[in-house]
Amino acid sequence: MAESKKQVVYDESKIKTLSSLEHIRLRTGMYIGRIGDGSHYDDGCYILLKEIIDNAIDEFIMGAGKEVHITVQDKCVIVRDFGRGIPLGKLVECVSQINTGAKYNDDVFQFSVGLNGVGTKAVNALSRDFMVRSHREGAYVEAFFKQGRLKRENKGKTDEPDGTLIRFEPDPEIFKHSEFQSEHIERRLRHYSYLNAGLKLVFNGKLFQSRNGLLDLVMEDLHGDGSDPIYPPLHYAEKTLEFCFTHSNSRYGETFYSFVNGQFTSDGGTHLSAFREGLLKAVNEYGREKFDGDDVRESMVGAVAIRLKDPVFESQTKNKLGNTEIRTELVNRVREELLHFFNRNKEIAERIIAKVQDTRQLRKELQEVKKLARERAKAITLRIPQLKDCKVHYDKAKGKGRGSMIFITEGQSAAGSIVSCRDVNTQAIFVLKGKPLNVWDLKRDIVYKNDELYNLMRSLDIEDSIENLRFERVILATDADVDGLHIRNLMITYFYRFFDHVVHDGHLYVLETPLFRVRNKNETIYCYSEAERDRAAEKLGKSCEITRFKGLGEISPNEFKQFIGKEMRLSQVEYAPRTEATGILGFYMGKNSPERRDYIMENLVVPVEA
Repeated sequence: MAESKKQVVYDESKIKTLSSLEHIRLRTGMYIGRIGDGSHYDDGCYILLKEIIDNAIDEFIMGAGKEVHITVQDKCVIVRDFGRGIPLGKLVECVSQINTGAKYNDDVFQFSVGLNGVGTKAVNALSRDFMVRSHREGAYVEAFFKQGRLKRENKGKTDEPDGTLIRFEPDPEIFKHSEFQSEHIERRLRHYSYLNAGLKLVFNGKLFQSRNGLLDLVMEDLHGDGSDPIYPPLHYAEKTLEFCFTHSNSRYGETFYSFVNGQFTSDGGTHLSAFREGLLKAVNEYGREKFDGDDVRESMVGAVAIRLKDPVFESQTKNKLGNTEIRTELVNRVREELLHFFNRNKEIAERIIAKVQDTRQLRKELQEVKKLARERAKAITLRIPQLKDCKVHYDKAKGKGRGSMIFITEGQSAAGSIVSCRDVNTQAIFVLKGKPLNVWDLKRDIVYKNDELYNLMRSLDIEDSIENLRFERVILATDADVDGLHIRNLMITYFYRFFDHVVHDGHLYVLETPLFRVRNKNETIYCYSEAERDRAAEKLGKSCEITRFKGLGEISPNEFKQFIGKEMRLSQVEYAPRTEATGILGFYMGKNSPERRDYIMENLVVPVEA
């Protein structure tokens, strides 16, 4: 008979009441989302910085202060605004007591992002050291905190202009490995500048300022991958609504940025869906057609920003707007403004209609290609030749199949090593036949015309939605040589080009396998770099044997088992926004071989023999 589980006593002694400070430090994720290490745009250290800058932006929105200075040195952050300054008598309460602030008062802050009285307090609680100083009308008050607890307070006279200065350093007890990266900070500041035309943001001496608002954002996105707009971007701006968009001939899919009260809502929400609906209605009404939304938005680059008195976000990190009551009015406003524009600019309107008609025709042609591909695949519907499936599959909706994975390998020899030692319950294998097609400059129909790319899509079941993904992890397992790295880049390009949500949602990985085996009669050490090899050789002595693995097929199944087992080393492929990634992928994967060759020749390092 199985031994019964030991019962834990559950009585009054187990009930805890946490202070707001204790709760923030214990349940950090509720307040700032992921902690991370600073390598991702939404990691916690950037959310701390955002919460402080948001307050400075709120001052600008209310007409107080046109500059914000941000300094980041190592892990220390200083933000100085020139707004009204926190009222001196309430300085300590405003940065340390939850649900305290002026954001509840519409007369003081009409369109604020920080509505819950939490942001600055969370930064204070999660900082090793936190200092705030407010300047108002020739006087100042400053307060110093450690991990959210007040240490001392000073006050006096000052010649400094009005405003608030905050200095903080994220607490290493919570942000153990976090480091600020300038590119993520600069991206956030560019967004702030686009949404607040005329505001000067100075980061470590570098100025960020926009004169044309969202128009500058759309043009920067287009220039990021060398795209040209089919027509001059349509730009509308007034106090509570601003939007801008255009079409590009060289883009696949749609790219939209959405904001609420200056906050980038990466997951969209009511304002974005309402804008899309208003856009569709205006195009259909003007063109007297019944286009699908996908046809209208294909190859479109755009941005929409609104200002609300009482925004409702789906979490403290404010990634998605939930105000459903604004939808009808916003749809009608967008529709009316676009119809006015179309009637005043008939040439641009006709270009838009022509672009949408062309897209609709291409979609019809793609449907025919899909039909042919499916008919060709009927004979192997239940068995894809390149797939060696596993028994357990991932189901995101039901929360099942966690831990399931598929290895994408090159050639039968590499696959053979994995097949021999894999866990048949959770580990599947898809075998590539040599180098896959470079799809960077190709359209989506290539997925249906190329058997290998089509079979991979079917194996993963991602044709219609990422929600159907059959494996929690998609792992690129290629040789650690030039050809292997090339195949890895080709596959990353494939996913980013046509199925970017696989990357965005954190499902794509690279398998790290050893380059060397160093051993003697008593010990074997596997090394992943030349430095590790040298240290192992020094440890095992001069008589040790050193083997260089040229490919995965050279590693015996008995050895390989540990490399895909519990000690498996994986590197996650990090998602980057199109403005950053398209420039990189376009350079390395595009049709610019002469330019790449010149770059290689200019940067080639030739080792000098001793």
